[in-house]
Amino acid sequence: MDEASDFTTTDNPTAQDVAEIIAELEQYRERLVQETMETAKRAKLMRVNVMAKLEPELAKIDSALQELRNHQAALNLTN
Repeated sequence: MDEASDFTTTDNPTAQDVAEIIAELEQYRERLVQETMETAKRAKLMRVNVMAKLEPELAKIDSALQELRNHQAALNLTN
């Protein structure tokens, strides 16, 4: 069994668990942008070009964050 199905079948995340995951993912997103921009600056790359390359990954992260927030809201409603 893979990890994803293992998580959904054996674990019932609490609202606190989801909040921690959201916080970690938000920190990852911020770190990704900061470190990428610092590296781009050292390499003398244009910010607009770097952000264009980074945007698809940021969109995936933002989508995951939204799903987690929706899940968290649903958990809070049931409690």
